Amino acid sequence: MTAPTGASPRTRVWIVVLALLLLGGGATAYALRAASGREAAATRPADPGFTLAGGTGALYVRDTATGRVARPDPSAPGGRTAGGPVCDRFHAAADTALCLRRRPGVPARSYVIVLDRQLREVRRMGLPGIPSRARVSASGNMLAWTMFATGDSYARSSFSTRTSVLDLRTGYLIKNIEQIPLTLGGRRHHAPDVNYWGVSFAADDNRFYATVSTEGRTHLVEGDMANWSARTLRENVECPSLSPDGTRLAFKKRVSAGPEEPWRLYVYDLATGREHPVAERRGIDDQALWTDGKTLAYGYGGGVWSVPADGTGTPRLLAPAASSPTVVRPAPAP
Repeated sequence: MTAPTGASPRTRVWIVVLALLLLGGGATAYALRAASGREAAATRPADPGFTLAGGTGALYVRDTATGRVARPDPSAPGGRTAGGPVCDRFHAAADTALCLRRRPGVPARSYVIVLDRQLREVRRMGLPGIPSRARVSASGNMLAWTMFATGDSYARSSFSTRTSVLDLRTGYLIKNIEQIPLTLGGRRHHAPDVNYWGVSFAADDNRFYATVSTEGRTHLVEGDMANWSARTLRENVECPSLSPDGTRLAFKKRVSAGPEEPWRLYVYDLATGREHPVAERRGIDDQALWTDGKTLAYGYGGGVWSVPADGTGTPRLLAPAASSPTVVRPAPAP
């Protein structure tokens, strides 16, 4: 906008002010439209026809490029169909899916979204923190998730987590399981630094395994929901994942004090107490998934990999540019 020739100084000033206001308003409108577009993309529901009915043993992952849940499909562009909801962490079993989605802004907050078999939203909760771990029990009835309250990496010496459990049968939500009575080394343990993360449910929807950290050490915990109690089983176990037959736990074990790749994947036999490393030698910071009774899947280096659980073989890339692997199985017979 140009001031007309011969305009007074006062008029010229007002013309400049008006031009600045118009430009600023346009920039604001553009920013609002862009933010609205990003919000719409982030909240877009699953495409019609994209459901949990991908077949028994079907693999689902989070597509890094879009943030959406996807199914690997060699015939689709890019080798996958990304038609699911937008999630930062995802897990599913039977007829239930759990989606953790971070919300923009400070302080960090996230949505916990419960989805049905058609991946339609049935419940949503806003909770503080950054999504870390998500698990659905084999029946689809029990849900657990972990949020970082402070920090965003288990490799750091200072972080705080909140782990919640939701029973879909009753609707009862435990916002933080830190208050569960903990027995450590045969004695009741009380400490302000107790943190839980990485829950994995047994088939009975009552017993669960998780990691507890206190006094600078991590422990494998066996919990009992009905009796509201937990006891440590062994030290140096993080992010346990129970095998489909309930006999073994995959977990990450700290093998180095340094921040670079401090963990390795191990498998622990609950009956014998024996453990062995798998053939994956890189540092895995993930809660491994049992794709079947013999194979583990996990995220590393921006992709989803698999490796035999018995320590043989070599790692294999399942899905590049992906995370949060999930294999959906039907609910076990009662």
